[in-house]
Amino acid sequence: MGIKTTVSSQNDKKLIVLGLITIGILFLIYSRFENPGLTPDSINSIERLSIMFYVLMIISFGIIGIGLRRYQKRKASEILPTPLTVICNATISLKAKKVFIVTFITYGIFFSMTSGILVYQPEVIFSYHYDAVVPSAHITPCCGAPGYMPKFVAYLTEHVGIQIIPLNFVLQITVSYLVAANTSLAISAISISKKTGGLGGIGATTGLFIACPTCVGSFLSLFVGSTSAVVFTIAISELQTLFIAITIPILLLTPLILARKISNTT
Repeated sequence: MGIKTTVSSQNDKKLIVLGLITIGILFLIYSRFENPGLTPDSINSIERLSIMFYVLMIISFGIIGIGLRRYQKRKASEILPTPLTVICNATISLKAKKVFIVTFITYGIFFSMTSGILVYQPEVIFSYHYDAVVPSAHITPCCGAPGYMPKFVAYLTEHVGIQIIPLNFVLQITVSYLVAANTSLAISAISISKKTGGLGGIGATTGLFIACPTCVGSFLSLFVGSTSAVVFTIAISELQTLFIAITIPILLLTPLILARKISNTT
């Protein structure tokens, strides 16, 4: 049994590491081709490479997702109480899974609109102003700063389009996943507070981050009242881009704080 657990531990971690390393290598390799002096023949080769770039990146995220799910199940089955065990136990149920999926999709759409991935320009007619064929899609393989190429552009209607920049795409998947995981944990915290009465308003106040562009409101709601967190969230809403840099660390730290409070209550 111990050998089986060890092998499972190695497999899920290997999948996560493999996916992360693959994404890093993709960015590193493609950055070597960001040369404005490329010939037409080399452009054709890079166009094929850019398609493979997105295919491999999507596969890598799929591998990471499988690894994380296996890791979650394994940690949830462990008896030794640790913050990670508490988090996995609280988010493995069917209810938590549904909350995760809904939040991941909803926040993903929100992030797409605020980061420029999903573009809506009612005052612009794409076929007229950009001489674009609607509907259509293409990849711009060159040239730009590392992480910003290749760019995928699709014109869905005359006013709605998609513009995917690799770096933004990685941020969207990462932040949406962390927000969804935080939401699942917050819902579990609310359920526990109803049963035990020991958590107070922590579940509800932490859940405020879903309405916060950078999730700073949820972090502060762990230390200040919910009203103060809402006021602060409104105050920083115009500084969303600036706070994206600290979103991921906050989303990683918040579940650990929640898990400790859940452990102290149960």
